[in-house]
Amino acid sequence: MPPDAARARLAGIGLISATVLCFALLDAGAKWLVRTLPVAEVVFLRFFAHVLFTTALLAPRHGLRLARTRRPGLQLLRAAFLPAMTALNFWALQYLQLAETGAIQFSVPILVALFAAPLLKERLDWRRWAAIVAGFAGVLVILRPGMQGFHPALLVALANAVLYALFNLLTRHLAAYDSAETTQFISGIVATVAVAPFAFAVWQTPASGAEWALAAAIGVAGGLGHYFLALAHRHAPASVLAPFLYQQIVWMMLLGYAVFGDVPDTPVIVGCAIVIASGAYLLQRERAGPAR
Repeated sequence: MPPDAARARLAGIGLISATVLCFALLDAGAKWLVRTLPVAEVVFLRFFAHVLFTTALLAPRHGLRLARTRRPGLQLLRAAFLPAMTALNFWALQYLQLAETGAIQFSVPILVALFAAPLLKERLDWRRWAAIVAGFAGVLVILRPGMQGFHPALLVALANAVLYALFNLLTRHLAAYDSAETTQFISGIVATVAVAPFAFAVWQTPASGAEWALAAAIGVAGGLGHYFLALAHRHAPASVLAPFLYQQIVWMMLLGYAVFGDVPDTPVIVGCAIVIASGAYLLQRERAGPAR
């Protein structure tokens, strides 16, 4: 590998590592805020701060080009997914540990592989199907249906993962038509406007400057995370970056313990290991040769 290509890949890995840290901090901050504020309000504050941050970051360089899209319908559909996913995630965080929501989130590569078959006409060989089945077995270990450790919020987190997988497929499709900056900007604007009526209907003014600061911080963390993600994919291919996304579960466990005193139990750890192993295998198969 040429030295320039090696340096670019290292830069991409560094950026993806910063991405997952930003997203872990976002979830930890949101979990703290939804203890005292309505979920819809926290979702609105997250996107409002995100839009202010990304506009200040991107507008001086891109100007009105940020709002120009060749696929307005798909951009609106993708943008509609964003507040729905965020609301489901924040609602689940009221009742679940960060490690639990994070573990279920890692089923997304498995769901993407499953949905790619009918939606993108990709054929899956028996190895990929085996990895998908194993991954869902890991999800069932985390969910523990019918057992004492089961909580309905786990199903909400799983619904969020399903939406996120479809969101990723839309993102992949739009990448052929619009820039990452345009997609990020439009999604943030539409999500903010869409959730605003729900937020104002239940509005509770944050009680302290610390809550306002934390609301701003999660918006910045979300904006930075998406920006770093776009930059990372400019430096290295997705097959190189994807395994490093699994660092996020480490941050989720550390933040869950440090901030909330949460210790994940054995089913969460075992199920998470199965899901990550299945997703990593699917990624390895993609690197060896994409499904036809």
